[in-house]
Amino acid sequence: MPSPRTPYRALDTVRRAARRVDAATPASRDRAVDALRALAILGVVLGHWLVTAVVARDGALYTASPLQYMPRLAPVSWLFQTLAVFFLVGGQVATRGLASARARGDSYARWLRTRLGRLLRPVAALLALWTVAATVLLLSGTSPATLHTLLKPALSPLWFLLVLAVLTAATPLVARLSPLWPLAVVLHVDLLRFGLHLGPSWLGWVNLAAGWLVPYTLGAARARGGLRSRRSAWVLLLGGTAATAALVGCAGYPASMVGVPGGAVSNLDPPTLAAVTFGLAQCGLALLLCDPLRRALARPLAWAAVALVNLSAMTVFLWHQTAMMAVTATGLLAGRLPGLHTAPDSPAWVAYRLAWLPLFLLALTGCRAAFRHHEQGPRRPRGRPSRVVHRHLPPTKSPHRA
Repeated sequence: MPSPRTPYRALDTVRRAARRVDAATPASRDRAVDALRALAILGVVLGHWLVTAVVARDGALYTASPLQYMPRLAPVSWLFQTLAVFFLVGGQVATRGLASARARGDSYARWLRTRLGRLLRPVAALLALWTVAATVLLLSGTSPATLHTLLKPALSPLWFLLVLAVLTAATPLVARLSPLWPLAVVLHVDLLRFGLHLGPSWLGWVNLAAGWLVPYTLGAARARGGLRSRRSAWVLLLGGTAATAALVGCAGYPASMVGVPGGAVSNLDPPTLAAVTFGLAQCGLALLLCDPLRRALARPLAWAAVALVNLSAMTVFLWHQTAMMAVTATGLLAGRLPGLHTAPDSPAWVAYRLAWLPLFLLALTGCRAAFRHHEQGPRRPRGRPSRVVHRHLPPTKSPHRA
């Protein structure tokens, strides 16, 4: 029988560990940056788990979304589509990291090789697992529709990494670029696509780089000392909000900031002007939150929680959809389960989906335990000193180095 003091001892152990993490963190570290990344990751994970539905019908699985049946839930996408914050943080950290590398005398090639290695190393395990899984499914007679339904969400995080890798490689060229230039590109592309109905069908994909370059260059500007005033943050928040409202209300852009199956236009696939202006508002809000986040993260327990998320940031990001698909596919053994295999066409589906979230989290925890070493790299021998490096996306294995 456990001692009545056992919970208190466990809590004391957690607090001591949190204090060690706090003490090991360099004073120069901007904890708000780590917090913004953690919030962005959690937003993407919850957003996908809530708006991605898999429907079992006629012996196959098909993708659906509650936003398709209940458009009034569009504000959910405003809360959980946090990709602009990823690119804001990415631009800030890459610009600062490149400047530090140059100050140490490192070459651009060495910096890029190291950075992309940290970014892309966890991808190999995901691709290997799904290559094997897809082969097994095909050989077992799984329909192409079902395989597509499983593969597309599971591999969808890779497009983000590809764009981030390209922008990271281009950091020396774009670090001093005004965000107005890529914003102008997006504006003209959308004008040709939706206003004048001109240009080839692939023209919209120019926005895939230009659209996310806007928050990336905002992050680069912040790394150089810009965007430090609350006024600039409020301008981004209010200006981005007003522009997005005008585009949705007057120009016919979708209200949902994520793709909806069957929709004529997706704000993300490729990014539209509405997605970019919405991202500007998100960046403004993120900058306003920096000071409150720093104050909150002065508490060791709060900082340790953020550090823990960042330790496996890329693993969580890459594997969260696989975790959901694993639960969905396994659940078929018990039959067609509500909230897991049924059409997302009623509030009851939402309630059932919320009840499934703990099981998704459990599956993701298993994925993290199995694959986090791909992100964190080989363990160092005990007693070997290591340099404290300000690194991000993905963070390394020491909580004070991300």
